[in-house]
Amino acid sequence: MAKFGLIVGSGALQGSPDWDFSWSEEGGRQTAYGEASAPLRRGTFGGHEVFALARHGLPHRFAPHAVNYRANVRLLADAGVQSVIALNTVGGISEAAVTEALLVPEQIIDYTWGRALSFNADDDVRHIDFSEPYDRELRRLLLAAAANAGVAAVDGGVMGVTQGPRLETAAEIQRMARDGCAMVGMTGMPEAVLAREIDLPLASLAMVVNPAAGLADEVIDMEDIRRASANAMAKAARLVRAFLEGFQGL
Repeated sequence: MAKFGLIVGSGALQGSPDWDFSWSEEGGRQTAYGEASAPLRRGTFGGHEVFALARHGLPHRFAPHAVNYRANVRLLADAGVQSVIALNTVGGISEAAVTEALLVPEQIIDYTWGRALSFNADDDVRHIDFSEPYDRELRRLLLAAAANAGVAAVDGGVMGVTQGPRLETAAEIQRMARDGCAMVGMTGMPEAVLAREIDLPLASLAMVVNPAAGLADEVIDMEDIRRASANAMAKAARLVRAFLEGFQGL
């Protein structure tokens, strides 16, 4: 059976009732690129085997710019994982990216800096095709699962990835809107390009938890974000269950 991996926020692995994982074992964290954010957990979700990794650690402690993305992706690959869905919390920019919406983005604009973007050494130049940053078939399966589960999911959109950990200014969001971004997050890169480098199919399931800066009358409130995140995560859990029902590997 194909091995399926999930990259999630810490909340999904810390007793969320919507993510009723049943764990059979916990692996290590060490890789050739240092320690991953958390041990890789193997278990079941919705009756199907999964390998789950908490991007920000358990408990949540690594800011987006401080995550060891290379170790995280390598840990999944070393375990034999063959396909990965990465859950990303985002702010909404486009009209389709309303709070609590789920999106399956198809493109990325990378606004980060200083992150380790490659498994290759600095003196080993290897170019990869990144025209389509997310795996096309995995995206199709995610969207089909959403339709089967009756979960609304937006097909497409550009994810703008910022450095964090601060939120963006209103002017930065205006610029990103002009650039064509539908949503803004802090963790989509270099996760996607690292997976592509080692031919590990990856798709993102983006959860909108607030309007991006300057796009709402109210000041961004962290309590509102937590509430919206819980509601979006519940829908994401339903979608992933449906996805696993039909997942046979790529």
